[in-house]
Amino acid sequence: MNSLLSFIVVLGVLIFVHEFGHFLFAKLFGVRVLKFSLGFGNKVLGRKWGETEYLISAFPLGGYVKMFGEQQGEEIPETEKVRSFSHKTVWQRFSIVFGGPLFNLLFAVFLFFAMFILVGLPEPVDNSLIGKVSPESAAEKAGLQAGDIILSIDGQETTSWMQVSELIKNSGGEEVELVVDRDGAKLTIKAVPVMEKVKNLFGEDVGERYLLGITRSDEVQYRKAGLVESVKAAFIQTWNLIYLTVLGIIKIFQRVIPATELGGPIRIAEIAGQQLEAGWMNLVYFMGLLSVNLGILNLLPIPVLDGGHLVFLTIEGVRGRPLSDQVMEMSQKVGIALLGTLMLFVFYNDIFRIVQRLLGS
Repeated sequence: MNSLLSFIVVLGVLIFVHEFGHFLFAKLFGVRVLKFSLGFGNKVLGRKWGETEYLISAFPLGGYVKMFGEQQGEEIPETEKVRSFSHKTVWQRFSIVFGGPLFNLLFAVFLFFAMFILVGLPEPVDNSLIGKVSPESAAEKAGLQAGDIILSIDGQETTSWMQVSELIKNSGGEEVELVVDRDGAKLTIKAVPVMEKVKNLFGEDVGERYLLGITRSDEVQYRKAGLVESVKAAFIQTWNLIYLTVLGIIKIFQRVIPATELGGPIRIAEIAGQQLEAGWMNLVYFMGLLSVNLGILNLLPIPVLDGGHLVFLTIEGVRGRPLSDQVMEMSQKVGIALLGTLMLFVFYNDIFRIVQRLLGS
């Protein structure tokens, strides 16, 4: 139930924000908006205010804003051209299309700002507490455990994880003597660091160093921050996620990240449910992360996505005229085929993960 509830909230809000970006820019440039829909397909609920019909449609994985005069070759009376999407300048149409992804990115900034101003800026607690011991590692064989606090290594006091990391790295593979605090009791443990490959966030080898197989605690503390600092931190956090999202897409094409890691709606629902159980702040952060992902993915140059339309508009701006109807129609078909294939693939991944868990339980 938590997964379903949080999925509806998260996806509903993000789709609304995205479509509202298109809607707002369309209104700004005087385009008549005929429909504003959350979801695709048959109408479930609907009401008309002014010139726009607001809908909730049957298929919830997306939404759309239907504008007057947006269809290629649509006959527009001369008196109505001023309200037509297709008769706006290239830069105005570009802005309307770009408005959706832009609002997703700005919404992430807003969410992070709200978190920082209400709760504070998260900062890792700089201590020597072991958060995790890798299975079959030198640390596990020596008897180190998660929750141990490393007080010293070879007689040198350790109060930060940086000190722990440097002393182990510089051990030269020789046995080190660690004094740890375990539930108030001091223990002396000897371990031999092993030369191992160091991997980055994407699992790529970035070098070798002596390691014990321990990682720091992920404990964080929150520091109160003012308005300006919170805004700056929110933009930095959003930018970092944009960078990681783009880099992640590149790594998928480079086959560094296996395609089996891709997840769809079922996976999103599972994670959203887990984050809700962990607390509302976790869910809000996940929503910010997903909003960045949605904004960036919509900018991919695939026909039917906003990025594909932006490519067409850029070409039109350079050529001074739009591409032919035949080229546009063919591109749309290719885009729909690509998007449909991707949707089937991520659904397969989601179901396969569930089956694996059931068989493994």
